[in-house]
Amino acid sequence: MRIGLYPGTFDPITLGHTEIIRRACALVDRLVIGIAINRDKGPLFPLEERVAMVEEECAGIAESTGTEIRVHPFENLLIHCAADVGASIIIRGLRAVSDFEYEYQMVGMNRAMNDEIETVFLMADAHYQAIASRLVKEIARLGGDISGFVSPRIETALSERLLPAGGAAARVAGG
Repeated sequence: MRIGLYPGTFDPITLGHTEIIRRACALVDRLVIGIAINRDKGPLFPLEERVAMVEEECAGIAESTGTEIRVHPFENLLIHCAADVGASIIIRGLRAVSDFEYEYQMVGMNRAMNDEIETVFLMADAHYQAIASRLVKEIARLGGDISGFVSPRIETALSERLLPAGGAAARVAGG
């Protein structure tokens, strides 16, 4: 069985993430979504909510692709997490050249620690290249329309978390 690991903080999961997940399913039999516990980033959503959101967003993808998808929180080194879940492939999404520069260094370090785990880069579709969770949260915080960046379920979760009841929440929903 070919097992892949797609890591990230997923705070929150975006349409860019789900597009990479869908494409990654074509490469593996089981895809583990590794949700990084990174206290330094100060996530908006607690770990339990991020896990639940990713599980909900991926249920339909697993069903439509026939790929087993599991969600696995981790706080250790990525390469150790990959070994823990039995992954032979780490999947990374790239949006821009600047992503590649950082990822290139990571691959070198990971290969130095375990050369049996390969890293595969998937370029984000042009429609999703600008999407970053950090930017989605900022747009939502300022009352902008995020419907093109996240699913309706995530849009609602962000609205409930960031905006006071009433007028601003309607703007997030595209009203």
